[in-house]
Amino acid sequence: MLHVARAVVRRAEREVTEIAYQEPVTPAALRYVNRLSDLLFVLARVENDEGHRDTLWNPGASRQS
Repeated sequence: MLHVARAVVRRAEREVTEIAYQEPVTPAALRYVNRLSDLLFVLARVENDEGHRDTLWNPGASRQS
């Protein structure tokens, strides 16, 4: 559920960033949603056995030749 919450916050972050191109947005609002996303990520890893069971991302590992 924490990963789902993070995905929702990331979507909101993209929306706030898009709005910032059209009208003034308080920089603190952008920092807040970014930090909230970071927090949810860390909490999800802690909840997932301190991150021991996480599948680590390996850039390019799933590319097909």
